[in-house]
Amino acid sequence: MANQALTLVASLNLALKQEMAKDKTVVLYGEDVGFEGGVFRVTEGLQKLYGKDRCFDVPLAEAGIIGTAIGMAINGMKPVVEMQFDGFFMEGVPQMVDHASRMRNRSRGAFSVPMVVRMPFAGGIKALEHHSESMEAFFGHIPGLKVVVPSTPFDAKGMMISAIRDPDPVIFLEPKRLYRAFKQEVPEEEYFVPLGKASLIQDGTDVTLFAYGSMVRECQKAAIEAQKMGISCMVVDLRSISPLDRDAILYAAEKTGRVVIAQEAARTFGTAAEISMIIYEHLYGKLKTPVERVTGFDIAMPLLKGEDMYLVDSFRILEGIKKVMGKA
Repeated sequence: MANQALTLVASLNLALKQEMAKDKTVVLYGEDVGFEGGVFRVTEGLQKLYGKDRCFDVPLAEAGIIGTAIGMAINGMKPVVEMQFDGFFMEGVPQMVDHASRMRNRSRGAFSVPMVVRMPFAGGIKALEHHSESMEAFFGHIPGLKVVVPSTPFDAKGMMISAIRDPDPVIFLEPKRLYRAFKQEVPEEEYFVPLGKASLIQDGTDVTLFAYGSMVRECQKAAIEAQKMGISCMVVDLRSISPLDRDAILYAAEKTGRVVIAQEAARTFGTAAEISMIIYEHLYGKLKTPVERVTGFDIAMPLLKGEDMYLVDSFRILEGIKKVMGKA
């Protein structure tokens, strides 16, 4: 089958469409995901294809959405539910933390919870309050949950297929500013991108840049500018927040001896801090400079006019590169 040039939205839609065709236990639901196809149209056309019994709208009740999905998953279904925006997830936290994440342990392996919770993730579109959160560190801190973030259309399709077929609950974070940012060749046929495995975007010898989601593209831009200064950057897309690919992190960090980690989320207790500690625990004495974190600030995501001042961009990442290279 031929490849198609798809946006991230279209790639996710294709993955859901194909999984629903292949497996009748896959059902989609959430706020406006049926008739409207979701706020960002990720599920567009799927209700028409598979009917209202398998792709349907529900009331504004996140706790109910997640709670019913847990029950379905335990009883043989594979629900894929959408939180309309990441900030709305907090209403469903008790169900996800107290039940979905614990069910395998609670039942001593008798029950698993094969469900996927999709949600638009992070900022970049100047949205309203509670529409631009970056809570990956919070999700990643919950034992029993897998947390993944695609950064390309190719990865999005393969990771969604893997998430749907995973026996445990998966939080699938979709960077909303990448939904239609660019197109990429995506195979029509089925393929898998394994959860928990990082991807080497480009090799380099001087500095290793770690990122995920929309920060990957910003790191790539910064690497291009750094190259003009004679600095060779390795760029690693983590893809998975939980579990983290520790082997890939340590290999890439040790190879260059200099590390810059980019995250959009607030700085304190963030994913970048955990990655830094993994590196220090295993590579102490082997680094040429301290790890540099380029992050959001410890404030709520600003609205509209202030958003651009908050977001991490290639300029700030380049400053981090210059710092670890002693050229700041």
